[in-house]
Amino acid sequence: MARTADPIFDSPAASRPIETTPSLPESHRTIPIPSTASWLRKIFAFAGPGYLVAVGYMDPGNWATDLQGGSQFGYTLLSVILLSNLMAMLLQALSAKLGIVTGRDLAQACRESYSRRTSIFLWVVCEIAIAACDLAEVLGSAVALQLLFHIPLLLGVILTALDILLVLLLQGRGFRFLEAIVITLILTIAACFAYEIFFARPLWAAAAHGFIPSAEIFKNREMLYIAIGILGATVMPHNLYLHSSLVQTRAFGAEPEKKREALRYAIFDSTFALGFALFINAAILVLGAAAFHSRGLHHVADIREAFQLLTPTLGASLASTLFACALLASGQNSTLTGTLAGQIVMEGFLQIRLKPWLRRLITRSIAILPAILVIGIAGESKLNMLIVLSQVILSFQLPFAVIPLVQFTSDRHRMGQFANSRITVVIAWIVAAAILVLNAELLRLTFRS
Repeated sequence: MARTADPIFDSPAASRPIETTPSLPESHRTIPIPSTASWLRKIFAFAGPGYLVAVGYMDPGNWATDLQGGSQFGYTLLSVILLSNLMAMLLQALSAKLGIVTGRDLAQACRESYSRRTSIFLWVVCEIAIAACDLAEVLGSAVALQLLFHIPLLLGVILTALDILLVLLLQGRGFRFLEAIVITLILTIAACFAYEIFFARPLWAAAAHGFIPSAEIFKNREMLYIAIGILGATVMPHNLYLHSSLVQTRAFGAEPEKKREALRYAIFDSTFALGFALFINAAILVLGAAAFHSRGLHHVADIREAFQLLTPTLGASLASTLFACALLASGQNSTLTGTLAGQIVMEGFLQIRLKPWLRRLITRSIAILPAILVIGIAGESKLNMLIVLSQVILSFQLPFAVIPLVQFTSDRHRMGQFANSRITVVIAWIVAAAILVLNAELLRLTFRS
């Protein structure tokens, strides 16, 4: 059908049926949901996709922004972490709803609803977001290898390309096995930070006050920059594509009541999993505030510097080692979900299927090249700046995923009785507007300085 106009976002009512293969066809509806099972068994049956999504909310990019925010500004930016996670819970719920109700992931829905030129634009933007996220994972994993095994950073960056083999191995064992590995790594990270926080002895009253938003965030350009970095590191644009696909690995029924039940359990799964992400992100910032800011160390923004200072500062012999172990687990966890997100986005927008190892090699190469250039030209001292910058880039990609998601899930022609309620629509658009306003304010302060 000819299109006379090509706005950035066409009306979702203009969607047109297109032959589309199932999202993640090798895993589509492969996990059975027993219809007569108890609610507890169903919770476990649906549990998994939320944790794969939550991995993106606690990747190495979060570490850099949260540590820097805690060491520089104490507990003030805890409010940003809280608000970011609440935004994430809402947006991931909408993503799950889109996948369960329509049987389409977000990329497929965009391709069906928008012109080809618009779809290509959105695909490119999403690939940039995946590359930015992958860059943080590359650098985080390389730093962890250096801290634990004294591997040169440049060699560590190159070695991260070998995680292709890990991804292939785990995917070959089945989707439930992959989910179990991810959950185990998340619990490992949480245990490591529980140990760190115990010895850091934070000021809990000050930490509680930090969850209250402060106007100072908008007045201080450096604080706003870190705040938007936290937002970009927390609400991941490609996770919205990922979640709308992962929920379709469950074999729930096509009847409205079955979809409603699947939606209820899927939202519980993602919200509970994102609660872990909230704990870990807040723990990293609290650790930075308690271990460094309270001791006058206001500029500990580098992960390696934090590693060196943690044990002598906290007086805990395992503090630094567990910190590095958690960082490595975080990087490897994010690697697994990044591969899936890249596959979903490419297949959904372009209907191009590549072998997983080739898709991962392309994505990882895009991330490795800037890391090698920065290390070779500017030196290792600029790594943390690059990690934080990658998270700010992610934040600027968010509207191009959030706006279509809100449009689609609010459209009664597409969603029927499952369309967003008026209050959900209002809140969702407020979230989208908040993201746009924060980005615009950062640009204003940056160019004014």
